[in-house]
Amino acid sequence: MRTSSGPFDRGHTDDLMSFLSASPTPYHAVASVAARLEKAGFKQVAETDAWDATGGGKFVTRGGAIIAWYVPEGAQAHTPFRIVGAHTDSPNLRVKPRPDMGSQGWRQIAVEVYGGPLLNSWLDRDLGLAGRITLRDGSERLVDVDRALLRVPQLAIHLDRSVTADGLKLDKQRHMQPIWGLGDDVHEGDLLGFLEDEYGLARGSITGWDLMPYSIEPPSYLGRDKDLVAGPRMDNLLSVHACAAALAEVSKQEHLTCIPVLAAFDHEENGSQSDTGADGPLLGSVLERSVFARGGAYEDRARALAGSVCLSSDTGHAVHPNYSERHDPTHHPRANGGPILKVNVNNRYATDGSGRAVFAAACEKAGVPFQTFVSNNAMPCGTTIGPITAARHGIKTVDIGAAILSMHSVRELCGADDPFLLANALTAFLEG
Repeated sequence: MRTSSGPFDRGHTDDLMSFLSASPTPYHAVASVAARLEKAGFKQVAETDAWDATGGGKFVTRGGAIIAWYVPEGAQAHTPFRIVGAHTDSPNLRVKPRPDMGSQGWRQIAVEVYGGPLLNSWLDRDLGLAGRITLRDGSERLVDVDRALLRVPQLAIHLDRSVTADGLKLDKQRHMQPIWGLGDDVHEGDLLGFLEDEYGLARGSITGWDLMPYSIEPPSYLGRDKDLVAGPRMDNLLSVHACAAALAEVSKQEHLTCIPVLAAFDHEENGSQSDTGADGPLLGSVLERSVFARGGAYEDRARALAGSVCLSSDTGHAVHPNYSERHDPTHHPRANGGPILKVNVNNRYATDGSGRAVFAAACEKAGVPFQTFVSNNAMPCGTTIGPITAARHGIKTVDIGAAILSMHSVRELCGADDPFLLANALTAFLEG
């Protein structure tokens, strides 16, 4: 096991697994982060309230997004920000507006495909159902049916021998609708009625919902030496968890010369263009209001942003032992090799040479090794919130993350040491 000079060790990875289990949806992830920050002394502020100049830790939440920051004693209106960014959403299945359907004596739930999941990984899994409901009085609450409720059944090989030669081919509409019972009569309102009964609500109480199935299999250590972790939604709750832990740790320290910030957005997996996405106004609004609350003006805001830096943390690709030819021949990130620095000259990642130096300094300070990821020239490169953050706010941004296998699967895989190595590097960065 690798160690570092930072505050986190393998216990951080144990805590990550608890966080993954408690966060089946972006809304639950935000609630989990908020609870952890409150325990660290942070206070929630409402966007609709006037903000004051008091220091300390604060955070705002909006749907599946949370922005948190810590104002140290003596901070000026033009004090720069050090931002760690991530996203709370993962590719998955989401319940449609008219969810109740069925065929051939099977009761089913209508779902839509969100983002780019590996569809085959959803087959023959025991699925729970979680999300956010809105009640007739306008209030919202989180729901989580954490038991085997749904299943997307795979077709038996006897009925499709071609799958051996041609591979599995799934139609997003016809093949991905989960079953949840038996019966020929399908009644509109069955699923909502079920949830109302589950939570002791009167029938007809639920008027809005954002619901999604999820695998109920818990995260676990894996391998002969338990040096790997298998679990859901590591892309990108692994980063969200590390960012939150780093911010809480830094808030204990004195004599900070910058304002550390956590920005965890929703909707990265489908373009970030929403009021809770990185391409929306939320981060810019929070940073600007923080400057103005401390008596600043436009000039102070401009100075603060000009001196700010963001680490955009998202999972990246570890070299795959069975498909190594898909990777760049000279860049092979390995599990437990430390966080990865992501580089792409076509600006799919925001990292440049000066940004590399910032991250290298943070890793050196934390005693953490790091690796570099570059895509094979013949393969398309993914992207992150990094370029969006840099372009929208004019903030120097560096793309980093943890190397994993099985990205966008229901169950992803990382090195057991990489989560705390990442958290230690983020902590050193936020210290300034």
